[in-house]
Amino acid sequence: MMANSQIKKTLLGISFSFLSIQALAVPIQWTDWTTGETTADGFVGMGVITTDTATIDVTYMNPRGISFYQPSGGVDFWTPRDPATSPYTSDVVDNIPTGTDIIALRFAGMQTLSFSETIANPVFSYVSLNGNGYAFDQDFEILSFGHPSDGNACGFWGCGTSFKSVVDLGDGVFEYQLLGTGEPHGTIRFTGAFDTVSWRSLSNENWNGFTVGVEGTADEIFPDPDPEPDPTPVAEPGTLSVVALSLLALAGFRRRVNR
Repeated sequence: MMANSQIKKTLLGISFSFLSIQALAVPIQWTDWTTGETTADGFVGMGVITTDTATIDVTYMNPRGISFYQPSGGVDFWTPRDPATSPYTSDVVDNIPTGTDIIALRFAGMQTLSFSETIANPVFSYVSLNGNGYAFDQDFEILSFGHPSDGNACGFWGCGTSFKSVVDLGDGVFEYQLLGTGEPHGTIRFTGAFDTVSWRSLSNENWNGFTVGVEGTADEIFPDPDPEPDPTPVAEPGTLSVVALSLLALAGFRRRVNR
């Protein structure tokens, strides 16, 4: 029979192993889309991401305009909401986009997300990307999509797979395309620190939608492991005067002793 100390060590080892597995998925702070307007320059949508230490303003700009904007209420296109089989959760993303917030697109062309503070590891969830595709200016990884082959339930509009194509545009510039078959619904992630993310809708298609979330701010997720030390403090003028007087007095004392 194992001694009590051995049993405790074994149980602790199992517990830590379990925790390490569970810790792979992290909670995502999703954008709360709040306001939007269409102007002569296109559509501008505004939202907020709240993390443990910061409130981040999110701005979405699309010169071509959009299909519709849903900052609250309306149809919940992020169903089904079982985290175990959702098209939007994975061993990296712990939670489904909150609320019903979504920006629905319809035109080919460039668009940009901007963040008021540098963010870490943004995730991008999309709905009904059939007949279209997105070409990003940053590399990404596909985390999940709604299809039995991925072990997930289908999305709101049905099942589909997602895949990535990297296109060499020349002169060291690459385009990272998110493509699919059927009715793709899913989540991708960009790894690193970002102020903006830009992409191009590859064709006109009414409609496909998205929202964006973050793991946290860059400072929260990538803290400086070796911050620069404070510069050597400069003595105050009063302190310098005292030191100078002391040195003069010591020099005078030495002269008197050496006579």
